Amino acid sequence: MNLIWFLLRASWVTVAIAAITGSISGACSVFLIALLNNAISSSNSSTILFWSFAGLAIVTLLTRIISQVMLAKLSQEAVYKLRLRLSGWILSCPLRHLEELGANRLLATLTEDISAISMAVFDIPYLSVNIALIFACLAYLGWLSWQVLLITIVFLVVAIAIVQLLLNKAVRLMKLARDEQDQLFKHFRGIIEGIKELKLHHSRREAFIKEELQVTAASSRDYRIQSLKIIAIATGFGELLFFMILGLLVFGLPLVTTLSNTVLSGYVLTITYLTKPLEGILTIVPQLSQANVALQKIDTLGLSLASRAEVTTIQNLEPYFNRIELHEITHSYRRENEESNFTIGPINLTLHPGELIFIIGGNGSGKSTLAKLITGLYIPDTGKICLDGQLITEKNRETYRQLFATVFADFYLFERILGININNLDTQAQKYLRQLQLQQKVQVKEGILSTIDLSQGQRKRLALLTAYLENRPIYLFDEWASDQDPFFRDIFYKQLLPELKQQGKTVLAISHDDRYFHLGDRIIKLDYGKLVG
Repeated sequence: MNLIWFLLRASWVTVAIAAITGSISGACSVFLIALLNNAISSSNSSTILFWSFAGLAIVTLLTRIISQVMLAKLSQEAVYKLRLRLSGWILSCPLRHLEELGANRLLATLTEDISAISMAVFDIPYLSVNIALIFACLAYLGWLSWQVLLITIVFLVVAIAIVQLLLNKAVRLMKLARDEQDQLFKHFRGIIEGIKELKLHHSRREAFIKEELQVTAASSRDYRIQSLKIIAIATGFGELLFFMILGLLVFGLPLVTTLSNTVLSGYVLTITYLTKPLEGILTIVPQLSQANVALQKIDTLGLSLASRAEVTTIQNLEPYFNRIELHEITHSYRRENEESNFTIGPINLTLHPGELIFIIGGNGSGKSTLAKLITGLYIPDTGKICLDGQLITEKNRETYRQLFATVFADFYLFERILGININNLDTQAQKYLRQLQLQQKVQVKEGILSTIDLSQGQRKRLALLTAYLENRPIYLFDEWASDQDPFFRDIFYKQLLPELKQQGKTVLAISHDDRYFHLGDRIIKLDYGKLVG
């Protein structure tokens, strides 16, 4: 079982200790049954039997607690490490590959799959104790009568075989339901990110609900209902077999052989007790099956991410550069609603300190793609990028990226100013807040922004605040001024950008504001992926 191997990889020693203590607990439970059977069949109660019963009860309790606590701690630790490992894989994966996988698939894995595994591993301690109880009960049945043990094992094998066949079909349906979850998360993102468009167009909203969301949700629901029906049938059939065993022992076995009431009551008591751990296992099995499906999804995604992992360590970084050269770089990718790949390049470009460069072109011309190539977020298919004559490769690309402070059009704003270690961070941040005219709306205390619930233009100013604090040699802004009012747009182009240039920073500004282009040192124009000026 994948989930068991998942825990064994985390710490096989802890699993072994928990299994041993769980086995002791199970054995003691059966000894308790044997003592009760002897006490019931004996005419005189014995003090020795009483104290033996009390001692065994304490040992049973303590070993069960130890087993469950150790496995609970291990399982949650394993889930914790899995979350961090998966997050690390995502962060070390090339941006282009993440975009191809899709945000909905990544979100489904980080939420749905991790949640399924977390819920299932919580039941692992109970599973281990129940298994120990089953083996202990079978051992006691064998001690009472090997014939009864043989009958019980035959029924168990038949029950397990039938239940397993049914569960295999249920797991296949769970996999189909899990595949639908990726699409469902895509539709959920559509609701959140496209809420304005959906509210303003009734027919579009109705079509989205009926033709997209409802169809996917119904498919996921139907697959899960079918799988749960099969699991219910399997569980019910398993319970029926045990009643059949009890009926055979009570009504059928006395017809074949003579049995004392002591032995018969031992059989019935043990098998009745056996039904409890078996019911527990059958209850846990659906969650384990779902967790195994989630682990398979994570394994597949993890292999995909790990195979593309980049080097994430940085080398010694100089706080300046002399030139960045792009030699014949190209990059191709598939765009939506297009059959052929879109190719940007070949691009030949040199950047120097203290330059203000405007990158212009029509929508879809490749401006943002070029920005991601320059910053090292995209890896060129052909050509090379050199920093002061040194070729940028897998080994130093992470270091190269540290030259850039950016505000992309689809920027993300963190509530805390992370990774900037300066002594007077709050003071510096307040200074920039005044310069960006946000001092009345936002305060900074211990690097935490008091709010980010602002208009898009004001949020972009906060993103610019973070870029200022990073104090990198190169600044890149992707349509930063598009959400600013005319007054602050004028400040951005005529005051903020020239100030960065005067500090020796290289400034790359993707823009459509042609009335400010005269302020730049150079204009780079793109037309369908080609440099034309």
